[in-house]
Amino acid sequence: MKEITLAKNNLAKYVIGFVACFAIRLIPFRPPNIEPVMTANMPFSKKFGYLGGFAFGFLSITLFDLFTKKAGIWTLITAAAYGAVGIGAAWFFKSRKSSVKNYAIFSVLGTLAYDAATGLTIGPLFFAQPFVQAVTGQIPFTLLHLAGNLAFSVTLSPLLYSWVVENRSLETEALISKLKSELPI
Repeated sequence: MKEITLAKNNLAKYVIGFVACFAIRLIPFRPPNIEPVMTANMPFSKKFGYLGGFAFGFLSITLFDLFTKKAGIWTLITAAAYGAVGIGAAWFFKSRKSSVKNYAIFSVLGTLAYDAATGLTIGPLFFAQPFVQAVTGQIPFTLLHLAGNLAFSVTLSPLLYSWVVENRSLETEALISKLKSELPI
């Protein structure tokens, strides 16, 4: 019940996180493995725990694929994998500070786990791709994914944590109070 209340009171923060991820993922000609979901998922997982982290990762992928009309079986797998990354981040950050070093460490671990779970399964299981081809194709993809996630994580994750996730003025109750004070009633 506590996590549901936390999520409800922080809906605006989730919307900001989703919109930021959507905006970056919609940049034309952006390589598909340079994306901000891990970057945003870590601060949300740190603050809102297992359920909040799973929800952010799962919904980021699902809503984006639905919005761009590119949903398929891969959506379920990648959304579940990013949800699992959110759970892993909640566990990792439960006893660690929100710091550049910790975001860097988890971005490497999370990226390797995510790419192994998705890159080595989707092609071979659903598109008859030979496993050796999946592995060899995954190596350059993962290297670029690591570089992107590491760069975003050390620059944007700490800012997202302090400016959005920890920002009490973005809590639902604070926003409603501000809105009420601005409306002539």
